[in-house]
Amino acid sequence: MSENAIEARDLRKTYRRQGAEAEKVALKGVDLTVPTGSVFGLLGPNGAGKSTLINILAGLVRKTSGTVRIWGFDQDVNPRMSRASIGVVPQELNIDPFLSPAQALEVQAGLYGVPAEQRRTREILEALGLGDKMDAYARTLSGGMRRRLLVAKAMVHAPPVLVLDEPTAGVDLELRRQLWDYVKELNAGGVTVILTTHYLEEAQEMCDQIAIIHQGAVVTSQPTEKLLASIDRKTAIIRPAGTVAELDDLARALPKGATVVRRPESALAIEFARRDVSLGQILQTLTEAGVEISDLSTEEPDLEDVFLALTTSGGVDGLAETEGGRHER
Repeated sequence: MSENAIEARDLRKTYRRQGAEAEKVALKGVDLTVPTGSVFGLLGPNGAGKSTLINILAGLVRKTSGTVRIWGFDQDVNPRMSRASIGVVPQELNIDPFLSPAQALEVQAGLYGVPAEQRRTREILEALGLGDKMDAYARTLSGGMRRRLLVAKAMVHAPPVLVLDEPTAGVDLELRRQLWDYVKELNAGGVTVILTTHYLEEAQEMCDQIAIIHQGAVVTSQPTEKLLASIDRKTAIIRPAGTVAELDDLARALPKGATVVRRPESALAIEFARRDVSLGQILQTLTEAGVEISDLSTEEPDLEDVFLALTTSGGVDGLAETEGGRHER
């Protein structure tokens, strides 16, 4: 077992476009390390390079340069073992409609050279709630069932690394929860899981570590808790005992960089940069302004705030800085 399930170094991919003057650069020197046994989130906006990176890891796209090691196997030196160490659940529902789930898994197992006596077709399908659909045509399955069948196909060769590319797209809440329960079981059993999703709350809940890729480069890769802490903004929710008539006067009295807006039910939301302003200063300002507080709570940044800060122009201003003055990445 390798200490890291995946190691990519200076990974680059350039597509040559026929008739075009310029080449399309999809990956710009990506460095990525996925620890063994983790649930690792790979996030980024559309067109950021996530699919290209996943397809290179799966051996479906040839990289332009750089190195990739999967489960300790160098993709260039030992491509067969590298590919056998990873299972990919694609975003597209590419299922043969004329095969049953059981047949689909048997074909997939055959492609990976899994001996008949070592195949776990029934076990995998039952674990994913498809035991009663083993012999039904795949075309009769619902969208959620087809999504789970893709997960089953990716697991036939028992890969130690599983990539889930938008696995819950179009799946209802109940099926989504069942899928995550199974993924947690796999991870508890030692499978390293790499997840891409546009549901940021899923990534925040599921992932130990998150990397964000933007315009072909990894802009951050950190443990989830540390990444959330890198946003320097905090919001104090104040419920005044009385009515605050003029917000403009209060806004001018607040420390520099703090802003105030009204929330429903007469609440005030005061947002401030933690490195410049303390909650105590905010409360002191309110007291001096004659605002009596009946209730106080605070809101911390979530993954959506971090994502927007790192993938929109100028957004990095909200990130905490290191001792050297650079943004935490």
